[in-house]
Amino acid sequence: MSRPAHGVDPVGDARVVAVLDHAAQLINPALDLVAADPLGLKARTFGRDPNLGWDAGISDWSFADLIEHHRLLEHLRDLAARLLDAACVPGTAAWARADRRSRAHWWVRRAGGWGAVVVAAPGVLGPLAKRLPLQDLLAVANQALMLVAVAREFGVTDRGVQVEMLAAVLFRREIDQREIVPVHALPIARDDVAVPARPFPTLRTVWATSRAVRAIPDELDKRPRPAAVYRWLGHLPLMGALADYAGERGAAVAAGESGRRWIEENTGAELVPEPAVRAP
Repeated sequence: MSRPAHGVDPVGDARVVAVLDHAAQLINPALDLVAADPLGLKARTFGRDPNLGWDAGISDWSFADLIEHHRLLEHLRDLAARLLDAACVPGTAAWARADRRSRAHWWVRRAGGWGAVVVAAPGVLGPLAKRLPLQDLLAVANQALMLVAVAREFGVTDRGVQVEMLAAVLFRREIDQREIVPVHALPIARDDVAVPARPFPTLRTVWATSRAVRAIPDELDKRPRPAAVYRWLGHLPLMGALADYAGERGAAVAAGESGRRWIEENTGAELVPEPAVRAP
């Protein structure tokens, strides 16, 4: 197990494992909710021609169709389904056709980019935001969510392995979590409310995970960080938010690539067969 050079480890692997285990416990059910289809919109994407554009059929609407509430509702649901499919949202037909690398790329580029907006938001305050650890907490939480999502696409669903990956990528610690017991006996900042089936479950999970990560503040600077130029520009009022967003997107891509390499080198996940495409 790794230790910081020159001195005693002030945090300890056991505490890092406890925090990351709790984070993974929050993140996995939230990712399940992302793929859920409570309104049945994603199921609709399996019954149409994928070559049709999202606006196909709109020109054929008649005035009589528009004044019929049920018919109009069906058209709107079809339109929403096409938009979801065009965005390749998990659970759609486009997602089912994608291979694991494309799915992992989606989590890094799109989901990681959405999370970067949340991370960058405090940057409108300029230097004031840099005095607080909020951005680092949110950034670590966003990267953790993205990394667990990538791991799941490569067939890595064991929470212990996910914890080892998060420790290696986010905090540069080589940990065998099986050697650290009991993990749950350690006091950490917890969010005892399970992730509910509400809108934007990933945003709620980023916030809940950031609360857990507060237990290891000395580790935050080890995460994949934005380039120096973006960190410098981030001190400027208003413009700081834009610089932070660009920088955090780059950091998310770097974290995603590090996570993919760790998975391939430590789990043999490339040998996992591709999932079969099937309609729900």
